[in-house]
Amino acid sequence: MFDHVTIRVADRAASERFYETVLDVLGLEPRRGPSFTEWDEFSVAPADADHPPTERLHIGFYASARELVDEFWRVGTSAGYRDDGPPGPRPQYSADYYGAFLLDPDGSSAEAVTHERPRTGTIDHLWIRVADVDAATRFYGTIAPHAGYTSGRRLVDPDRTIFESVDGDGSFSVVCDGAPTRNVHLAFPAADNAAVDAFHATALAAGYRDNGPPGERPQYHRGYYGAFALDPDGNNVEMVCHNR
Repeated sequence: MFDHVTIRVADRAASERFYETVLDVLGLEPRRGPSFTEWDEFSVAPADADHPPTERLHIGFYASARELVDEFWRVGTSAGYRDDGPPGPRPQYSADYYGAFLLDPDGSSAEAVTHERPRTGTIDHLWIRVADVDAATRFYGTIAPHAGYTSGRRLVDPDRTIFESVDGDGSFSVVCDGAPTRNVHLAFPAADNAAVDAFHATALAAGYRDNGPPGERPQYHRGYYGAFALDPDGNNVEMVCHNR
């Protein structure tokens, strides 16, 4: 579903401690770089003058069993992190949905969630709060054919649109629920450089803002080919082919 999701944090060490504490329960080990720390496709990077801390994001991490959801919440609250919802079923999302929620040091919501159907990725879902759900739906619906997910569907709640991976391995939702999510970076995988070019051309042709044209980014690694556009709330959306 995602190539990577990066959040900016006010205190790198504090955020690393939080995510190390709770993601260890799910079997995820950190890999540290000079400018970020990552757990598979999820990473944290320090905020700076050009990249303020991420605000009001909800990220759900996949757990393979309910016992791991329980332990995620128990370990987090025992370490002094803030509860955002104890373990339990959430049938308003789906009949087999079982999750638990904590707040990270910057106030974003981190969840462990399990379903009857196994998932393959680290990130089960994102919920992105938006100022205008119709505008956000149009943006993500426009790039959906290039990013490997459905064009979006409204649920019973008119203030939410869900976009689902075509292979069923995750989703993200845009939600009108107070102040919007800020300063998050979402990157979707591309099969080849031409798919990156098409994503960028489609976004700009629809009137969306360029945040970096297609091209090599050797500062990340050799063969990294990406392009960037801004969603209506100013979040950085990328498609990337790693050419590996």
